[in-house]
Amino acid sequence: DGVMPQTIEAISHAKAAGVPVIVAINKMDKPDADPSRVRNELLQHEIYVESIGGEILDVEISALKRQGLDKLEEAVLLQAELLELRSNPDRPARGVVVEAQLDRGRGAVGTMLIQSG
Repeated sequence: DGVMPQTIEAISHAKAAGVPVIVAINKMDKPDADPSRVRNELLQHEIYVESIGGEILDVEISALKRQGLDKLEEAVLLQAELLELRSNPDRPARGVVVEAQLDRGRGAVGTMLIQSG
């Protein structure tokens, strides 16, 4: 599908907040999947992924087939370690809802930026 409008919006929010990102290139189970095209489209938004010489982690996944999710989790954990992120499970989480929607199969689904907790 390439870089979608909601991806561009998420990039804009991440840049405005000054937070690091990890790129998950989804739908890799599709026969016409073209991760190189996605990476090149990301360049237009100043997202330079590691696989083409940049510094931003990128992982190819298929959420539908649950492929590559272990690599995505590893990337998140690596990023958290490098940034020395720590959580406190004994206090309530605080954050900002970036996007929310209703999904027939899953109910309410949201993308959030957790700030503490």
